[in-house]
Amino acid sequence: MAGMNAKLYSEQVLLLGEQRSLVGILTRPTMGSVAESTVQPAVVILNTGVIHRVGHHRMYVTLARTLASAGRTVLRFDFSGLGDSAQRTDHLPPLESCMADLADVLNELDQKHGIRRVVLVGLCSGADHAVLYAHTDARVAGLILMDPTLPPTRRYYFHYILQRLGNFKNWVSFVTLRSGLLRLVFTQMQSLVTARRDVREATLSGIQFSPYLALSYEKSMAHGIRALAVFTSLSPRQTYRKQMLDAFPRADFDRKLTVEYVDESDHLFTLERDRTQLSAKILGWLNTTLPC
Repeated sequence: MAGMNAKLYSEQVLLLGEQRSLVGILTRPTMGSVAESTVQPAVVILNTGVIHRVGHHRMYVTLARTLASAGRTVLRFDFSGLGDSAQRTDHLPPLESCMADLADVLNELDQKHGIRRVVLVGLCSGADHAVLYAHTDARVAGLILMDPTLPPTRRYYFHYILQRLGNFKNWVSFVTLRSGLLRLVFTQMQSLVTARRDVREATLSGIQFSPYLALSYEKSMAHGIRALAVFTSLSPRQTYRKQMLDAFPRADFDRKLTVEYVDESDHLFTLERDRTQLSAKILGWLNTTLPC
């Protein structure tokens, strides 16, 4: 993959942030002028969990080069304490640290590279980070969310149960109180009492039931941010195709949200065929929604 379309993109290592402690790779198309590449929104790819900037099985390397070969400027970087990026010295809690890192990175792109509009891309927790940050920064024009966290709805539980009725092991887990469904219900009920809106009180481990997640979607849509949500059919995060709309009923998704599916793909888009589909969907959405 290292030589794929090698003449169509260039890569540069960057040290980002006030302390030059964040390490990133800027991938740019070699065709066209620098001025053209700074007018269109750049793509900024976020870490998934503790996986550094190459992504699972180097999926972000391939995605960045594919998008750059098609004319997009792409930055993938490591949050503080991940990969090659050093820990922050201000001892911020993990979620606040990621939000501060994002602000530092976008400031750098703006001030030193003339990039004033970006699309944030993330898988799983990376998607959640993107949503939580987007509405706080006017430079965010779009979101590409792969299997983002969705609160379970009544219909989710109905489909979840139907999908597992035929498996004897699921019945045993339920009877012995080891069922994932029971844990999910208990956590949701508990969250109704303890949930808070302040992002400083939120953590990604509990973000599924946090009102701040819903509020972030509401504010992002109110600010006119466009979003592409890509779901995998084998992920347990959603059980039916309208779950995202039902989970955030107060968010005005009208004409701002595009929902796509990669059928038979696992959560990490492990197979090459699934990644090819994913790249095509992302590039198609970018060209249609936020064209060069």
